[in-house]
Amino acid sequence: MNNSLHEAPAPPDQRAALLRRMKWIAGSLLLSALAGLALAHAMGGAGGWGWLRAFCEASAVGAIADWFAVVALFRYPLGIKIPHTAIIPQSKARIADGLAEFVRDHFLDPATMLAKLAIFDPARRLGEWLTDPVRLRFWVGQGQGWALGLMETFDDKRLQKATMDLIVEQVRRWDAAPTAGDVLGLLTHNGRHHQLLDAGLQQLSAFLSQDEVKARVSQLMLKHARKEWPKIIGTLELVTKVDDLADGLADKLSGSMLAELREVLAQPDHPVRLRYEAWLQAFIERLRTDPALIASIHQIKEQAITDPAVQAYVSSLWTDVKQMLRKDLAQENSTVARHLENGLRAIGEKLANDQSLRDAINQHMLSAAGHLAADLRTGITAHIADTVNAWDDQQLVRELELSVGRDLQYIRINGTLVGGLIGLLLHAVAVGALP
Repeated sequence: MNNSLHEAPAPPDQRAALLRRMKWIAGSLLLSALAGLALAHAMGGAGGWGWLRAFCEASAVGAIADWFAVVALFRYPLGIKIPHTAIIPQSKARIADGLAEFVRDHFLDPATMLAKLAIFDPARRLGEWLTDPVRLRFWVGQGQGWALGLMETFDDKRLQKATMDLIVEQVRRWDAAPTAGDVLGLLTHNGRHHQLLDAGLQQLSAFLSQDEVKARVSQLMLKHARKEWPKIIGTLELVTKVDDLADGLADKLSGSMLAELREVLAQPDHPVRLRYEAWLQAFIERLRTDPALIASIHQIKEQAITDPAVQAYVSSLWTDVKQMLRKDLAQENSTVARHLENGLRAIGEKLANDQSLRDAINQHMLSAAGHLAADLRTGITAHIADTVNAWDDQQLVRELELSVGRDLQYIRINGTLVGGLIGLLLHAVAVGALP
């Protein structure tokens, strides 16, 4: 069954009821003035009836004039297209531009906004917010619930497929080989690759100098020699201990390699370095320009994203991570939430105690806000003007009339009463009742 059938009707707009009431009062006063004027004329207008006629006559004129003025704001009086009436719908474009400019100049002025933001001191307030345990715990709990809801969303098979298709499409569009060349070019800028080579050679040197490594090399050499040259090894064992011979050979080999490594490390123009430099630069250039290498990398990329085993692995990995996160986020003492809370609290404490950090953050925020304010100023101004211009004329008139029409009816009431009092004053002057 359609739930909309059981929805409660929208409550009536109280503004419309108040507007009707004020219109009724103002209209009743006008009718009373006209009735009094008719009665005074019928009685001849002598004596006290003259005073009534003066009051009602001026009151009716004032009421009609103010009725005309109020109605002319919103529509044509009596449907007659009198010039300079229906002012609001006829001036909608001018009103839209004026409202947009008013908001722009008084609310979106960049200097004013930045001055208020500077006084606000956002970095200090952020620090205070992050060090409030009750508030921080509440919002971390909210974030925990939102994250759990987001995890549930990804249970939708259609969403999973759409996400995977989007990722695969973007990976296919990725020009991997030139990108790898650019990355390697960045990594080799200013000789960074030689620093990496030095670090690798130093690690290799430390590895080769270990006694365990030397012993393992000796064992491997002896094992290979016994397999390949068993008679020679047997003859040597009659003369000397082959194990000692292998140990000495391994030690000499290690020493020779260490000496070579030290030489490479000590000489910037060592042939090994020069060959390494030439190979790396040539490989970077090939990544950018060699069609065969580029095609090979694209083929490897395509095989990786279409291989069923890779897809199954990625899917199972995502499932495991998702289940682990869901299980943790569902607990009241979530590890992820606790680490997030501790991290945010640490940031808050740092902000609270480090004035230089607060100054730096405020400076960056003010700079970003300055650029954002300029963009928002133009965008919001245009949005306000376009929105008002897009309103239906009747909708615009109705909204404005509901907002200010009740107050405008007081103009009609005041015009009726003030007009009558002025009529009495003029009548008193005419009959000489005033000294």
